[in-house]
This record gives sequence, structure tokens and C-alpha cells, in this order.
Amino acid sequence: MAARTKPTTKSTPEPNPIPSVWARARRAPDQPALSRDAIVREAITMLDADGIEALSMRKLGARLGAGATSLYRHVATKDELMELAVDEVAAEIHVPAADTADWRAAVTEAAGSFRATALRHPWLSSVLGQAGLAYLGPNLMSFSERLAALFTAVGFPEPSGAIDAVLSYTIGMSTTEAAWLTTVARSGESEAEFIARLMPAAQQAAAGHTHLAGSYAESAATATDPVVLRDGKFTYGLEVVLDGLSLRLAR
Repeated sequence: MAARTKPTTKSTPEPNPIPSVWARARRAPDQPALSRDAIVREAITMLDADGIEALSMRKLGARLGAGATSLYRHVATKDELMELAVDEVAAEIHVPAADTADWRAAVTEAAGSFRATALRHPWLSSVLGQAGLAYLGPNLMSFSERLAALFTAVGFPEPSGAIDAVLSYTIGMSTTEAAWLTTVARSGESEAEFIARLMPAAQQAAAGHTHLAGSYAESAATATDPVVLRDGKFTYGLEVVLDGLSLRLAR
């Protein structure tokens, strides 16, 4: 009589109810030279240089001298890698301590720091707007906590609404500005050179549009430093947002 064999059971992977790298256990490295931190640092270097489209696990593995399989032991998907990259650069954003005496200056400093970070990493703002990105990383959580503490100390009854207003403006402006600077960089020209080459075509297109033609003519005549001009536009819009929040706070 043949011996009975014990039926084998397949182990099922532990379910991950939240699609985020921060919701699962961190795996042990399979080779000493390769770590998740090293992977993320190299990914950020690639993102800064060539953008999101140029980043792939295969190219990243080649730069690190490792196969894509080795990378997947640390980061399961490209989406997880982007989560980690976003949280890593979020550590660069400075939010001052809560100061009710001059809360507008503190918020202005925080928004300016966010903008500067977004311009150093032109891919950041567009990624933040993607659906599915879980904001569970320690640096992003710390950033949100410090903003909440600032607006709560000021006395906003709904601090999350005030935060959303400031961040929506800041992210929107930073996304547009980063896209513009990326276009300029691809031209191989300086920003001033690119604008000078573009201005005649803009003036011609604006012919017949009274307000636009006047604006372009004034820009061409003053030849304002493009960096100063961008700084001024950002500051003006932020002041408008803060003026609105000041009115709500006064109520």
C-alpha cells in the first residue's frame, strides 16, 4: 500500500491593505553595498537630471551596479520609489516654529522654502499632485505637523483649510515655474537669452490685444532680471492668499 503524502500548502504573502511603501515592513539588504537609502539617493539624482520619464528600475540598477531584482528587494515598484524620493526631499523644506506675533512672515518663509525645494527638484510638484501618492513618510508627516502647529497657534478655527489654500497656491506656482525652467534648460540658453529670443514672437502674437501688447512692451523695455521677476510674481500671489486668510482670521 502506497504511503500517503501530506498535502502541501502554499504560503500566501502578507496582505498590504494600504498601497504605500510606509505600510509594509522594511526588508533586510541582500548585499552590503546596496541599501534603500542609496537607491533613493541615486534615484533623486536621476530625477533631478532627466525627469520622471527617464527613471526606470533597470536604469537605476545599472547605475548602482545591481540588477533590477536586487532593487525590488528594497522597493517593490516605481511608485514606491517615488514615494521614498518625495519624502527624502521633503526634509529640505523648512517650516519656522509657530509664531503668533508675525504668522504671515512664518508662512511666507515656509512657502518660500517649499518653492525653493521644488525648483531644485523640478519633478516634485507634479508628483505631489498625482492620485495614489500616500503622504505617510516621516518627513512629509513632520512638514504637515509643523504647518498645523503654526496655523493652530495663530488661531485659525480650521487650520487644515488655511494650509490647503497656501499649499495649493505654492504647489501650483512651483509646478508652472519648474516646467518653465525645464523648457529653458533644454534650450541650452540662459533664461534671459531664451526670453529675448521669445519676446519678438510674443509681441507679434499679442498685436491687436491691447492689454497684452502693453504688458509685453513694458517687459521688453524694462528688461527685468527673470529671477527677480519670478520672485516678485510668487510673492505677490502669496500676499493675496495671506490677505484673504487674514480677513477670515479677523472674523
